Amino acid sequence: MTYCLAIRIDDGLVALADGRVTSGNQLGTARKLTLHGSSEHRFFVAASGLRSLRDKTVTFLDRELARLPGGVFPTMFDTVEAFARHLRHVAEQDKAALSASELDFNLHALVGGMLAEDDRPHAYLVCPEGNWIEVDERSCYLTIGSVPYGKPVLDRALRHDTDLRTALKLAYLSFDSTRASAVDVGFPIDVATFSISDRRWR
Repeated sequence: MTYCLAIRIDDGLVALADGRVTSGNQLGTARKLTLHGSSEHRFFVAASGLRSLRDKTVTFLDRELARLPGGVFPTMFDTVEAFARHLRHVAEQDKAALSASELDFNLHALVGGMLAEDDRPHAYLVCPEGNWIEVDERSCYLTIGSVPYGKPVLDRALRHDTDLRTALKLAYLSFDSTRASAVDVGFPIDVATFSISDRRWR
């Protein structure tokens, strides 16, 4: 299991993912949150599920990006549609073999950013089937993985007008609540923030 979080507020975006990986009784670490695209126009991908499915889908996406002028799509809608298309392609290739090994095709992903033709930041949750939902005006965050423990912190304190610094603190508290209650979620963590005022990732 894992814990990944995407927050979209008026000030920008916060993305967080834990780095703990479990395989049977073995414990390791891996990066689950990555930035993609060109230096000026970037977006994040954070994933929960079989690592092989995440790596293969992201590799297909990066190959497509490398062929695009500027190395990025014009909008986040184009980006999430491409990610979903590659995820369905990976399902066509690998789902039967995984099922034969009694493994689920279980990749969930958070994809977010603000690209050249976007008028505001966007964040999406992509399901294993390739369908997706977007953060809307009623809820300014999306989570995947071990989600119940960190949700109350966000529901109580996070609003669309929350400033970026406070949103980052709430993201950490949400992760820490999950880490304290779920043994398969833990350090290290990866965090990225996007400020709409200067259109920069940190």
